[in-house]
Parts: sequence; C-alpha cells; structure tokens
Amino acid sequence: MKLNFDLNLLIVLHVLLEERSVTRTGERLGRTQSAISNALKRLRDHFDDPLLVRTPDGLSPTPRAAELAPLVARILRDAGTAIAPRGGFDPATASAQFAIGAPDRFNLPVFLPLLEHLGRVAPGIVINLRTTDRDYAIRLIDEGEIDMAVGWFDATPPHLQRRLAFEDRFVCLCRRDHPLVAGGLHPTLDEILSYAHLVVSSTGDRRAAFDAVLDRHGVHRNIAATLMSFTIVPELLLASDLIGVFTHRTAEYFVERYPLVTAPVPLEVAPIANHLIWHSRFDADEAHGWLRGRIERACADRLDEGARAIRLRA
Repeated sequence: MKLNFDLNLLIVLHVLLEERSVTRTGERLGRTQSAISNALKRLRDHFDDPLLVRTPDGLSPTPRAAELAPLVARILRDAGTAIAPRGGFDPATASAQFAIGAPDRFNLPVFLPLLEHLGRVAPGIVINLRTTDRDYAIRLIDEGEIDMAVGWFDATPPHLQRRLAFEDRFVCLCRRDHPLVAGGLHPTLDEILSYAHLVVSSTGDRRAAFDAVLDRHGVHRNIAATLMSFTIVPELLLASDLIGVFTHRTAEYFVERYPLVTAPVPLEVAPIANHLIWHSRFDADEAHGWLRGRIERACADRLDEGARAIRLRA
C-alpha cells in the first residue's frame, strides 16, 4: 500500500488540537508561525475539511477534527512506543507467557525447581508445559505452538538453535529390598532382563529409548506396563517386583524421596545428550534468552546456588 502523506503533519495536527493556537503550536514544536500555518493548509487540503476554525476563544475543531483527535493521538503514541529504545529486561516486573515442550521425565527433576524459582524471581512469567517427544517438539516449534523444548534430539533442522543442557545415563530403579539387588547394587544385564519392566513413554508407546539400545545388542525385555507419566511410578515399584530403566536424573529424584535404589545398567551406552532447542527468530529476544538461561541452570542443577550452599553449611 502506497501512502502519499507526510506523517509529520499528524504531529502538527495533534498539537494544534491541544493548543488551539498556531502561535503556541509553533512554540511547542520549535517552528515558525508561517510553517505551522502552511502545515494546517496542507492538512485542510488532504482532509477536505477546515479542521480548525477561528472563534473568539481561539481555534475550534470541526466535527471531522474532533473525530480525528483520538485516532491521531493513538497513532503518535503507538509510533513512539515502536521507535523507542528497548529497555533492559527485568524479570521481577516482566509479564509474559512461554510454552515449553519436554518429555515427562524432566518435570520433577528440572521443571519443578524451575517453576519454584520463577515464582520467586519472576512472578509475572507464566509457563505452560507441553509433554513432547523429539519429532513432536520440533513440529510444535515450527508451528509456533511452543517457544522452546528440552530433550534428546538426534538431529534438528538448520533454522533451530540447540545448546547442550546436560548429559544423562540409564540406571535401573527398584525398591530397596528387591531381589534384583539382594546380592549388591551391580546386577548383570541378564538379571535385569529377567524381571518385568515398567516403561514410561510420552507417546504411550510400549517402547522407550532404552529398547532401541537393547535392539542394538540383540536382546529385549519383558514390558509389563506402560505409562505416559511418572506420577505413580514410585508406588508401582514399591508394591511389586517391577523394575524400571530410566535416566539417572529422574531416578535420583525418586531415590531421594522414596525407599528406592538405583543400579547401573551394564551396557556400553554413550551418555544421553539432552539439548535445549528454539527457533532462530528468538535469538535476540531478551525475555526468551533470559528464560533459556534459567532452564539451562535448572538442567545443570544450579538454581539458587546461594540458598543451597547455606543449607549445606547448616
């Protein structure tokens, strides 16, 4: 759309409507009286309306000028906001919403402390968590449904940025008095595979990442139950001989709170590289960048280090 109009004239019109005087308008804008009169003539020609007419009390707006007044004021206000220098992001006063995708295994060890932290330092920031697997997370970022995602990604398209959040490994999780660990916390692979397994899959599949590892070694496990979240995992493990093979970060969360133990899985498996990913268009966004930093700290278990140090000294 071609706009053949000098937008500076709107500034003159706005001040004229406030001052109702060519002389005072010129003084406010630092322009001569003749320059303001010329601008008013151009405005009258464009709108085909007198806009301001002389009265004993000064210039009085016509109905058309009165109609334009709030519109012009809003245009100038919005323009000022658009061209003003960006202020520094202040999490304490910021108000924003973010959607984050991640597998359920991140919720308790990473996002629970993150949300508690944000509630203290950035109460106006709202987080919406979406349970995602690898392909689903990438698709949601592309569609603008989520702002960023955390997880295990084999590959990402070039328009997505990625940063290593932390590395993890598989461990076996079971109750402390489970027969599997009766002889010590170093069971063999055959012993681990001799028990029925509990699997947690974000997609509800009867397979998880560990099953792909087992496939490469030519073995498989007996899956007795599949869940889409970790909510009842501790209770199921405590009430049965079921065992689970989960990532160390998630398993340790339960070990600290329930009478459960972990045992290493005797397989040569490379560490699981968990990455934080986001669309490149958010690279320079201050709020987005700040939240990415908070997520990275939560993944590295470094939120509120000062408070943690005090607790340890106590």
